[in-house]
Amino acid sequence: MDIPEIVEGFIAPKLPEPYEIVDVEWERLGADEVLRILIDKPEGVSIQDTADLSEIISPLLDEITPDPFPAAGYMLEVASPGAERPLKKAEDFERFVGEYILVKLYQKIEGEKEFAGDLVKFSDNVITIDILDKTRHKQIEIPLDKIAKAQTLVKL
Repeated sequence: MDIPEIVEGFIAPKLPEPYEIVDVEWERLGADEVLRILIDKPEGVSIQDTADLSEIISPLLDEITPDPFPAAGYMLEVASPGAERPLKKAEDFERFVGEYILVKLYQKIEGEKEFAGDLVKFSDNVITIDILDKTRHKQIEIPLDKIAKAQTLVKL
């Protein structure tokens, strides 16, 4: 297991209601290692929420055994997913049916590796998005296991 999986598995059940973990990222920024935990709640997340949750999450991370973090340490960042929220789990796709999304694939479907359109359906681990192909609408079905990355998009 990698650090994001370990952290999410340990922290998610301990988060107070109505918060949820949207994503956990581990990345190097310059010389620093950063643990980014994206959280949300139904009415949205405030700056105060992220500060309060940092105070809850930081000591919990110290309880993980064996310690998965490097001895040199890391920076913790607790943040809102923002307007362009990552879609990771089946529940995310179910919840955001009707939203405009961007999907990047591991391999091409119909000659493309990237689609932006309206998420119109989610069933049996397959999403259906409505895209504009030149001047006409077209629906593309994409199995979840073919998706490398997906997120909601702000439609301009």
